[in-house]
Amino acid sequence: MANIHSQKKRILRAERERLENRRYTSTIKTFFRRLEAAAGDADTAQTEHLSLVRTIDKAVKRGALHRNTGARKKSRAARLLRGDDAA
Repeated sequence: MANIHSQKKRILRAERERLENRRYTSTIKTFFRRLEAAAGDADTAQTEHLSLVRTIDKAVKRGALHRNTGARKKSRAARLLRGDDAA
């Protein structure tokens, strides 16, 4: 454990930020599963895709995801929405 006051504060802040980043990544994974489940229904799939892309954009903006990772996930989501074979 750190002895310096500012380092103790930094440890607490890093933990808070880590949990927020995990919240974003977990939500994105959940939306991906929901998008895959809604493959047959076009309206539901479109709604899930919109919420997934919105969440990815927010995560990239906040720094929870790297810019290229966000772009890759959005591309895969678009492929799922179209019905192509996604990796």
